[in-house]
Amino acid sequence: MRTLVLGGIRSGKSRWAEQAIADGLPAGQAVHYLAPGPPGHGDAAWANRIAQHRSRRPEHWCTIETDDIATQLRQSPGTPTLVDDLGTWLTGALDRTNAWDGGSVAAPIDDVLAAIGDFASSLVLVSPEVGLTVVPATAAGRRFADELGSLNQRLARLCERVVLVVAGQPVPIKPAGA
Repeated sequence: MRTLVLGGIRSGKSRWAEQAIADGLPAGQAVHYLAPGPPGHGDAAWANRIAQHRSRRPEHWCTIETDDIATQLRQSPGTPTLVDDLGTWLTGALDRTNAWDGGSVAAPIDDVLAAIGDFASSLVLVSPEVGLTVVPATAAGRRFADELGSLNQRLARLCERVVLVVAGQPVPIKPAGA
């Protein structure tokens, strides 16, 4: 089953996603944790956030720091996987395609969506929800919000379950089997 977990900053979405991927798996089951964010070198606050996330994960989970989510999903289609988060991945994709200056980010988005659609095991995807805030004042901010909003809509169509996490509480948007 594919699950999309949406929420704001510090909403509890990552913690909820970690529990969701672990639920129903046998003890000690391998899980791939795909982390597309930068490692945090030189940024103590970012490094601290990463450390907090890592401290919650079981030791038998394999953390893979990568910008190439599609390839990782295709290489291990039978391993339960958590991706945290797609907003960070999208920022990198916008950088790599020069989309901030008018380039297209369609190809990497289509590629990751195809890999998600083909994935055979349990998959939990974490993404920020940008639709509950003000319209960004900058062109780059608006581009990011537009692209992420579109990506989240496409992900929601692909996923069997969609959950919005608010203040640590899961709100079912698309219950499994709906």
